[in-house]
Amino acid sequence: MSAPPADRKAWSVLIVSTLAFTVCFMVWMMFGVIGIPIKQQLGLTATQFGLLTSMPVLTGSLVRVPLGIWTDRYGGRIVMALLMASTVPAIWLMAYATQYWHFLTIGLFVGLAGGAFSVGTPYVARWFPKKRQGMAMGVYGAGNSGSAVNKFVAPVILVAFGWTMVPQVYAAVMVGTVLLFWLFSYSDPRHRAASHVKFTDQLKALKDPKVLKYCQYYSIVFGGYVALALWMVQYYVGEYGLDIRVAALLAACFSLPGGVLRAIGGVLSDRYGAHQVTWWVMWVSWICLFLLSYPQTDFTIHTIEGARTFHIGLNVYMFTAIMGVLGVAWAFGKASVFKYISDEYPHNIGAISGIVGLAGGLGGFVLPILFGALLDFTGIRSSAFMLMYGVVWVSLIWMYWTEVRKTELMGRHATGMRLKA
Repeated sequence: MSAPPADRKAWSVLIVSTLAFTVCFMVWMMFGVIGIPIKQQLGLTATQFGLLTSMPVLTGSLVRVPLGIWTDRYGGRIVMALLMASTVPAIWLMAYATQYWHFLTIGLFVGLAGGAFSVGTPYVARWFPKKRQGMAMGVYGAGNSGSAVNKFVAPVILVAFGWTMVPQVYAAVMVGTVLLFWLFSYSDPRHRAASHVKFTDQLKALKDPKVLKYCQYYSIVFGGYVALALWMVQYYVGEYGLDIRVAALLAACFSLPGGVLRAIGGVLSDRYGAHQVTWWVMWVSWICLFLLSYPQTDFTIHTIEGARTFHIGLNVYMFTAIMGVLGVAWAFGKASVFKYISDEYPHNIGAISGIVGLAGGLGGFVLPILFGALLDFTGIRSSAFMLMYGVVWVSLIWMYWTEVRKTELMGRHATGMRLKA
């Protein structure tokens, strides 16, 4: 039997890898839904709930750098298959946890699934020419929609059979995904071009100012996405008093476009450049988070006819619409940040994507804990958006001084040279 043509192999790798990442992300975000009945069962505070949902994110973030390096060295096929298989026992055991520390400990091992991003990104990118790598990484990154899949599937299982059935079903799905991935993926020794580079040499990228800047961008567009994907179901339940199934459905209006449309972000980044797309993403994020930050407010004005009370606040429809816009913006931003990486670090995509992915994942770990702490301290649910609004300001200022300002100065210099000529 003759081997499939290279182009067919590339698309097969991209499709099956995206499926695998979708399942991994679904598992990674599991606590975003089952965490609500667990919180009620254990009587957790908002901060404890934030820590519970964040534990898988911590492990999935910390393993991203070594996984990216191992992908460069040994190839994405074997690393991805072993990674997914290693999560199955922990996912299954989650159904038997009864105490808070049980959930935290098992959650750390379940979180390994989140490391799949740093494996698949360089794996699929190397199957495509440079001009199409943004598209390939964007399609693969659309596996973030596993967060929305979790919100569709988990509530149905939870209501019908109880929350303990969710991890058991997810474990079975992961086993099937490992088999499909292995059957329809391929390996190419030429893609392990970085295998001669030492671990210490690859980790020196942490000292690169550009890498640190991309880490900051990604901590918003990915870290913020993960944090809100975990936080939104309980936010809807608490803020608007919705049933968990309705809350999960509305939360998916943010998670789904935030994952699926990443592919379009990759195409736009290929066409217009990573900087242009990221710059607009940050401004759209700034506007959305400003609106979302305003808490439900009643205020009284003394008029000539007596006191009049007014209410300002987003109703559930406006809130969901703005969250949807934010999800679309972050979908584009996740793709554009990795377009920066493929453009500037073509021979070290695995290690650099692992480092940037680590920063994004750590954002997804820290933010839910801070959301919970702010809620416990202030009692204001929208304080979560206030925090993220400030973080976006940092990214905008950093981008202006290192990219926009630099471009303006270069343009003025070029204009001056032409005038002198």
